[in-house]
Amino acid sequence: MRSSLAPGVWFFRAFSRDSWFRGLILLLTFLIYACYHMSRKPISIVKSRLHQNCSEQIKPINDTHSLNDTMWCSWAPFDKDNYKELLGGVDNAFLVAYAIGMFISGVFGERLPLRYYLSAGMLLSGLFTSLFGLGYFWNIHELWYFVVIQVCNGLVQTTGWPSVVTCVGNWFGKGKRGFIMGIWNSHTSVGNILGSLIAGIWVNGQWGLSFIVPGIITAIMGVITFLFLIEHPEDVDCAPPQHHGEPAENQDNPEDPGNSPYSIRESGLETVAKCSKGPCEEPAAISFFGALRIPGVVEFSLCLLFAKLVSYTFLYWLPLYIANVAHFSAKEAGDLSTLFDVGGIIGGIVAGLVSDYTNGRATTCCVMLILAAPMMFLYNYIGQDGIASSIVMLIICGGLVNGPYALITTAVSADLGTHKSLKGNAKALSTVTAIIDGTGSIGAALGPLLAGLISPTGWNNVFYMLISADVLACLLLCRLVYKEILAWKVSLSRGSGSSMVLTHQ
Repeated sequence: MRSSLAPGVWFFRAFSRDSWFRGLILLLTFLIYACYHMSRKPISIVKSRLHQNCSEQIKPINDTHSLNDTMWCSWAPFDKDNYKELLGGVDNAFLVAYAIGMFISGVFGERLPLRYYLSAGMLLSGLFTSLFGLGYFWNIHELWYFVVIQVCNGLVQTTGWPSVVTCVGNWFGKGKRGFIMGIWNSHTSVGNILGSLIAGIWVNGQWGLSFIVPGIITAIMGVITFLFLIEHPEDVDCAPPQHHGEPAENQDNPEDPGNSPYSIRESGLETVAKCSKGPCEEPAAISFFGALRIPGVVEFSLCLLFAKLVSYTFLYWLPLYIANVAHFSAKEAGDLSTLFDVGGIIGGIVAGLVSDYTNGRATTCCVMLILAAPMMFLYNYIGQDGIASSIVMLIICGGLVNGPYALITTAVSADLGTHKSLKGNAKALSTVTAIIDGTGSIGAALGPLLAGLISPTGWNNVFYMLISADVLACLLLCRLVYKEILAWKVSLSRGSGSSMVLTHQ
C-alpha cells in the first residue's frame, strides 16, 4: 500500500514508471513514422531502374525488341523520352493527395482515437505500397494504375504525422522539447535510409520487392501500434506534462510542493477519478480558422512550404541525379543518397539543441536556411568531383536543408499547438500540426513536379530553383526573427538590471 512506503521511495517509483512509459511512447512513435517514410522512399530508388540505358546489358534470347532499341530493358510506360515528366507525375499524385488530405486529417485526428486512426492508416499504407510493387509481378504497364495507387497511398499516409506529433505532445511538456524532438524526428531520415537500403537490395532484379517488403513491414507495425500505443498519460495513471496554459505559479516556483512530479501525478489521478464518477467536460476542438489565428502559425506554415519543397526534391530526385551526373548504378546511387539523410539526423538534433538553448526557433531556422543556399550551389558544382567531396557535401547539405524542416514540423508545431493563447486546450495540437505540415506538403508536391519539368533543361536549373525556394523560406521568418531578437534584448536588459541591484546591495 502507498502508506507503507517512504515518500522518497514512492516518488522514485512514480518517476521511474512515468519515464518508462514516456520512453515507450517515444520509441513506438519513432518506429511508426520511420515506417511511413520507409514506404515512401522506394520510388526514388527504383526510378533509375524504370528508365535506363540498356545498351550495356545483354538481351534475353526470346526478346522481341528491335536491335536499335536502347530502352528494351526499361519498364513501360516509363521507357519513352518523356519519362522524367511521367515519373514527376507519379510523385505528384502521391504528394498532392497527401497535401490535400493533410488539412482534413488533423480534424479527424482530434476527434477519433489515435490508436485506431494510426493502426488503420498504417495497414492501408502497407497495402497500397505493396500494390505498387505487385505491378511488376502482374506485368502492369498502365500509367493510371501507378497514379491511382499513389493517390490512395498519399491520402492514407496523412494519418501519420498529426497523430504521432499529438501523441508525443500529450506525453512531453515544453522543457527541452527541441532537443527531444530533434532526436525523435530523426525517424524521417532513419525511415528514408531503411527504405533506400531495402529497396536497393532488389532494384536491379525483381524491383517489385523493393515496394512489397517495406509495405509488409509497415502493415506489421500497424498491428503493433494497435496493441501497444497509449494516447494519454492519464490512461495509465501517469503524470500529464506541463504546457503553456498551466498556471504560471506552478511553472515558475520549483520549490512549491504542488509542482513536484508526485503532486502532478496525484492531480492527474484525481482528474481521472472525477471523470470516472460522472461526465467530465472536455475542451472543445479548435476550428481551422481558430488555429490560423495562433501567432506564428501562418509564418511557419509558409516557411515550411518552401523548406519542404527543397527537402522533398532531394528525397525523390537525388538518387537519379547522382546516377545521371556521377554515373553510378541504381544501387550505388541509392546507397550514396542515404548520406543526405544522415546529415538530416545531425541537422535536426543540432537545430533542436540550439533552439532550446537560445529559445529562438525562428532564428535557428533562418540561420540554417541562409547557410543552406551556398552549400547547395557548391554541391552542384564540386560535389561530384570525387567520392570524398560528395560524401562531405551530402552530409552538410542534408543537415542544413532538413534541420529547419525537422524543427518546424516537430518542436515548433508542438509549441504552437500548446500556445499560451489556447489556455491549456491541447485539442488544438493535431489541427495546428496538420495546418503546418499540410501547407508544407504543398511545397513537397511542387518540388518534385518542378524538378521533373525543369531537369530536361539541365540539373543546374533545378538547383537554382531549390536555392530560390530556400531564400524565400528564410524571408518569411523575418518578422518572427525580429520579435525573438527584441525578446533577447529585453531578457538581457533585465539580467543586467538585476546584477546591478545585487552589486549595490
